[in-house]
Formats: sequence, C-alpha cells, structure tokens
Amino acid sequence: MKRVDAAAAAAGVLLIVYTLTLAADVTFWDAGEFIAAAHSLGIPHPPGTPLFVLMANVWAKALFFLPFALATNLFSAAVTALAAGVTARFVQRATGNGSMAFASAVAAGGMSSVWLNATETEVYAASLLLGVLMIWAGERAGREPTGQDRHRKWLYLTAYLIALAVPLHLSALVAAPVAIALAAYPPDGIQWRRALQLGGVFIFAMGLGRMSLWMTVAGAIIVIVTRWRPGIPVLAVSAIAASALAFLYIRAQFDPAVNQGDSGTVSGFVDMVARRQYEVSPIWPRKAPVWVQIGNLGQYADWQIALSLGPTVLPSFFRSLFTVLFLTLGYQGAVAHWRADRRTFIGVAGLLLCGALGVLVYLNLHAGPSIGYGILPASAVREARERDYFFVFAFWAWGIWAGIGAIAVASRLSRLSRLSRLSRLSRPAWTGVLIACLPLVLNWRAVTRRPEPERSLPRTLAEALLESTPRNGVLFVMGDNDSYPLWYAQRIRRVRPDVAMVTIPLLPTDWYRAQIAKRFGLLSPEETPRYDGKWETASRIAAAARKSRRPVAAAMTMMPPEREKLVPGASWTASGLVYVEGSSSIDTVAMRRTARWVEQRLGRGAPRPAIDPVHSYFRRMLDCPRSMENPAKSADSTRLDSVCNYR
Repeated sequence: MKRVDAAAAAAGVLLIVYTLTLAADVTFWDAGEFIAAAHSLGIPHPPGTPLFVLMANVWAKALFFLPFALATNLFSAAVTALAAGVTARFVQRATGNGSMAFASAVAAGGMSSVWLNATETEVYAASLLLGVLMIWAGERAGREPTGQDRHRKWLYLTAYLIALAVPLHLSALVAAPVAIALAAYPPDGIQWRRALQLGGVFIFAMGLGRMSLWMTVAGAIIVIVTRWRPGIPVLAVSAIAASALAFLYIRAQFDPAVNQGDSGTVSGFVDMVARRQYEVSPIWPRKAPVWVQIGNLGQYADWQIALSLGPTVLPSFFRSLFTVLFLTLGYQGAVAHWRADRRTFIGVAGLLLCGALGVLVYLNLHAGPSIGYGILPASAVREARERDYFFVFAFWAWGIWAGIGAIAVASRLSRLSRLSRLSRLSRPAWTGVLIACLPLVLNWRAVTRRPEPERSLPRTLAEALLESTPRNGVLFVMGDNDSYPLWYAQRIRRVRPDVAMVTIPLLPTDWYRAQIAKRFGLLSPEETPRYDGKWETASRIAAAARKSRRPVAAAMTMMPPEREKLVPGASWTASGLVYVEGSSSIDTVAMRRTARWVEQRLGRGAPRPAIDPVHSYFRRMLDCPRSMENPAKSADSTRLDSVCNYR
C-alpha cells in the first residue's frame, strides 16, 4: 500500500465500521449531558471541556439534516477514524511498509474501549485524536533542523497541541511526554533545550489544568529562559490554545440550559477547570492495593481483543486466548519496530508506558466494581463504573505493535514456506492484515450499539420517567443515568419541560443549590448557602414544592429508606416509573399505560450480556410497571419496593 492509501484506507475502513455500529440516539453515562451541552453551547461537568462542546456544536450544525444526537455520535466516529489515519502515516514513515501502517491503525482502532468511545458522544474520542496529533507533530519537529526560525513550525505546532489539551480534556496530556521525546530526539542527537522548552509547555498546561499559579508560572519561565528567542512564540501559541478556557467564564454569564459548576465567577471558573468538585486522589496512599490496581489494568486489557467471546467481567478461555495471541503479536511488532526505526519505537513504547503505568500511578483509582470480591473487605470503596476508557492510549499503542507484528509474523512464515516471491501485495501482507482485523470481528457483537433493546433503552427510560411525573411535578433522581438522559430528553426533544428535576448527589455543591433557587424557585436565595446534608437539603426542596402545590415524585432508583429521608412519614403512590407522594397505593391505570408504551418501544427482549450492567439494570426497572400492573398480585408496597428497586 502506498503511504497515502494506507492512511486513507485505515481511516475509511474504521469510519465505516464505527458508523455501522454507531449509537442512533443518546446513550447512558455522560453522553446525554454532552449532547445537551453541545446543543445549548452549555457547560458540562468539570472540567467543562469547552473545546469539545464547541466542536461538537459546529459539527452537528453542519450536519443539520441528521438528528442532533446522531450527529454528535458521528463526530466521535469521525475523529477516532482520523486518529487511525494519522497513526497509519506515523507507522508508514517509521517502517516504510504500507501494510504494516494499515494493519497497525486498524488493530488499534478495533480495541473495544476505543471502539465504544467512537460510537457515542464522549470526549475521550476527541482526546485520543489530539494525543495522536500531538505525537505526529512531535515526530515531525524532531526531524527538522534546529536553530533556524523557518524550521520551528513543527515545534510551535507541538507546543500548541500540548496546551490545547487543557480546554479539550487533560487526558490528552498522556501523549505529551511522547511528543516531547520525539521532538527532542532528532536523528543527529538529543536536543536537550528543545526537550526543556516543550517540557515547560507541559508544566504550563498541567498548571493551568490544576489551576496552580506556581506551576503555570514555572512552566512559562522554563519556556522563556531555555531559549528565549523561540520561547516567546512557543509561549504565545500555548496561551492562544489555552484561551479557549475563556468560553467557560463567558458562556456561564448567559446561564445556558446545561450550566454545571458556576464558572461565571472567578472562583467558580477556577474550581471548574481544576475539578475541585471532585476528590482528586493523591499518588500516595493508594486508594486500593497495588495488586488490585494492576489487576484492574490486566482485566481491562483482556477485554480489548475478543470481547464478543466472553462479554462478562468473568474470565473467558477463548477471549483470553486471543488476548495472549495479540500480546504475542505486540511483542513481535515491538521487535520489528525496533529494527526498523528506534526513534519512533521509543515513542510507541513511551505511549504504552504513559498510558498504562503512568495513568495507573497518577489517577490512583479505587478498586473496580468487579474485582476483589471475597478478598477485599465488603466496605471497600469502589469506582462507580469500570474505568477501562482511562487506559485507551495504552491499548492504542498495543494495537500499533500488534498490527506491525501481524505483518512481520506473516512475512516470516511466508519466507519459511518459500512464498516470498509473490508481489508486494502478496499473500503474507494480506494474511497479516486479516489477522490485524480480527478485533473488528471478535468485538463487533459486544460493542455494537445498534441492537434493541439497548439502542432505545436510554431514551425510553428518560421519557418514561418524565411522562410518569405529574404535571408541574418536582422529580428527584439519584445519579448520572437517571439524570443525563433526562436532560437530553427535556432540552433537545422537549419532553415534559414542565418537570423540575433535582439530582440529589449534586446538592452538596453551592452552584447547584443556587441553580435550583434561580430556575425552579424551590430554595430562597438566602437558603442556598446553607447546607446541612444532601437529604436534609432535598427534604427542604420537597417541602418548598408542596408549599407551591407542586407534586413531589421520586424515581424508582430511590430506595424506600431514601424516600423516607426525602419526605419523612410520607406515603407513596407507585405510578409508572416514579413514586408520587400521596396515599400508599398503585396507580394501575398509569402502570398499564406505561407498561404498554415500554413494550411498544422495546419489546420484551433482554439486553445482551455485557461488561457494564447498566442496560440490564434499567431494563428490569422498565419492567416494573408490568410487574406492578395487577394490584392483587402485588398489594404489599414494601414487597413492591424489593421487586422494583434494584440498587
């Protein structure tokens, strides 16, 4: 394959694959929030990701003929495919082999975590592209002569892309050390000043991302004093890249529909960018035993190649067999890459180390939801979901080497069997390409977002919760998955905008209480600074709703003891997918109507087995109206709670 053909072919194949498996609508977790934020030019949860919101908004408006959610999902597919094309160019330049370039890009793009990010509206797809572009620019900078202004354009571009991670997402900075190493390692020897200068940009970006004045200033000083003549434009382009953060402050003044974090004040802006709403784990002490954290990484790696052969958190013989195969191919690819070009080998090795051990050490995650049972104490704090997507850069690097290894092994076997006399597009090349494409086949069934009921389940849940709430009701919900799809349904599809939705886990934040006071009038401005616990605050909001003669409803994700904290001593009527404050009864008419509507939308099929249980959890919840439709069978409201509250 020619260089341009390998890159274009890899990007084209993956774009087709991603499009065929693309989510047609909103998905669970953060996607609903991102779609709603892009639609309203709003501000999602910290760190706000302003550049991602702007790009998704422009992209979706350009594709005005598509539904908004489908367009933003397609944005993730396009940027991931483009990352594969850039990777193919990188490998082609290193190895001089178009087949290796194509195979490495397709193998990297077929990793399950990469693929899942590419088929929904998620910032990690854009972050992957930025990281790949960063490495590509750094590699080009390293091949340019030093000391001449006309040869510094790639240096300036590398600095710009490093700083651009701050308004996009800091996860892209995982690739920054690799870009710096490649830029400072030209064929004629290491350029320490260039390394220090770009290292200063990295520190500058980290300082801005953490809102650390001393770190930001230190980075700027390093950039200037290392080589002052190119240092000034390097710092200038870095500042221009980071200036997109200003969107958070400016846009918050207009209070868009999605406006998390109160970034319209200086202190709110600083807290938003620095993610001070969340606990940032120190490097030490570890939040879980080191063996558990390493085990989590190994567990996530085992999901990347053949997830369809074992789409569960439990080990699978055949799935692990292909994991071992691709580990072997990755090793062979690393050897072949080392022999072809040691400079870019160091880059891919650095990406693997930074994306695996670097992320593992820096993030210091709690144990995943599916590891260590029977060994860790029952009270051990766990992550809210599996965090395999944090390690995408490591899986991408592994895919690069596995693709190179597939071609190298196929060529070696061909020589042994005396088939090397064939043309350049010979059987060894195509055999290696087909092996590299195995993840596309072995992951497809597990990662595609097209089958029902998963395809329509998030939107169905959102609309069912909203439609179950009485007119002008105040709906209390419990987390991301019963909040973000509802934001999407209300703000984009205009489903029941009369419902005031209160997300209880956000109540500890000052900005959210102020937003409830401003938008719904359920807290007075004098009350917003007061915080006496999330349930006490929620109870005050419910009392204000009753005083305003607005019905109080609780999503079925809320357990009976939690509803008791929300409205002490209250009785609840089960109605659709919510409990409405009132008599202790079942609204059979509402149950029948909701059950029929859900069945029309989803049928009665069960979701496929999956790593993430979110679809199974909410599928069971959507079955509650059918289970509760007959009051003679389900008269005991306490027993009903045990049937229809699965948390």
